[in-house]
Amino acid sequence: MELSNWAPEHSDALREFIAKGMSFSEAAQAINSRFNTSYTRSAALGRARRLRLEADDRQTPSMPTKPVDLRDIAEPPPSALSTAALLWPTPVFKEIKPVKLRCVGIEPRHLSLVELERGDCRYPHGGDEEGEAITFCGHPRRPGSSYCTPHFHLSRDPIVPAESAVSTVSLRVVEVA
Repeated sequence: MELSNWAPEHSDALREFIAKGMSFSEAAQAINSRFNTSYTRSAALGRARRLRLEADDRQTPSMPTKPVDLRDIAEPPPSALSTAALLWPTPVFKEIKPVKLRCVGIEPRHLSLVELERGDCRYPHGGDEEGEAITFCGHPRRPGSSYCTPHFHLSRDPIVPAESAVSTVSLRVVEVA
């Protein structure tokens, strides 16, 4: 005999309810209400398998036998579409004026990537239109930057100073006696 936490009267009730055609969850609820237990559907299903009770032992199936129309599942009824569970407010979009780009008073050399030398400015030009080639400025670079001085300042925020102010401190060497 197999040991389990199911009392024999609980197993007999499970056989009875399954024979009446109840589903396993309905049988578990009926046993719980009759014996003041807390069996789950899974527990009833597992016990029924150990007792070799099959779902075919039920007299009537718990699920309806009429064929399901797949359109009913795929398309919700019109009444379900009209009432949304949670209505989100529609965002308000403000019209934004196009940004006027800053220009630099320097004529680029329009070099391709292959033509660029080690010290040339790499500020890109073109490529805005479909199929338009991207060229580069090509003027001598500013030390420590990839761009020439005008393009260096163009690429920085005009409000924030481009370089931090460096203060000079004069030091005096004093001999210790």
